[in-house]
Amino acid sequence: MLNILAPFLYLQMLDVLTTMAFLMNGVKEANPVVRLVLEVGPSPLIGLLLMKMFAVALAVYCVRRSRLRLLSRVNFFFAALIAWNLVVLIISSPLLGLVT
Repeated sequence: MLNILAPFLYLQMLDVLTTMAFLMNGVKEANPVVRLVLEVGPSPLIGLLLMKMFAVALAVYCVRRSRLRLLSRVNFFFAALIAWNLVVLIISSPLLGLVT
């Protein structure tokens, strides 16, 4: 169980960090559900953490229901999403000088 949940938790933590980096650099959240939670929550970080708690609850449900293949696919999705977030952060950095 921990073999599949540990990477999921790690990827969720990285998603929180990259999302916060986006928000701090003026980039809007692309996911409309997460964007709504970020806007109506007491703070963007608290809203994001609430969404991640919901995601962890779903992951635990998947493990208990033996939906390990689904959770593995979700892990690959979040790994790709985090890689994309990092590429966008690097490309949009004013220090790089690619975007004016």
